[in-house]
Amino acid sequence: MKFKEEEFITWTNKLSCGIKLIDDQHKALVDLINEMFNHVTGNHPQERDYFNRAIKEIVNYVKTHFTTEEKILRATNYPDYAEHKKEHDSFIHAIIENSKDYNSGGRHTLSTLIRFLRDWVLSHIAIMDKQYVEYMKKTARLKEDGTLVIDVKGD
Repeated sequence: MKFKEEEFITWTNKLSCGIKLIDDQHKALVDLINEMFNHVTGNHPQERDYFNRAIKEIVNYVKTHFTTEEKILRATNYPDYAEHKKEHDSFIHAIIENSKDYNSGGRHTLSTLIRFLRDWVLSHIAIMDKQYVEYMKKTARLKEDGTLVIDVKGD
């Protein structure tokens, strides 16, 4: 079956944090959500097969991204680190719970799960991540091209 090729989320500069590593990871997450969106076919057995593979990839990618982000937040002594980490942990828990619901034939469909991912990711970037970017603008170096340089030391 041919899948549609549409963007459910369009990356714009408004989503950019100005930290290349984080922006690249956010773009990859947007790409994964768009890929999931393009696999919504209405064929539930086919969607479930795809979902089981895709959700593992999303969870692993999110964990990798959150680890990177948290390392930067700790290294820069971000004052709201605990709250930010709590949001990350809550999101991973929500993905796992929504996945269990979907796999058990509960109320979630692939479409509702994708909308949940989109809404959380966009609001998290727009609110939580923008807050630490504002903090880092005060503590990091700004390059001529406007990107932030953050010196991250080991744990």
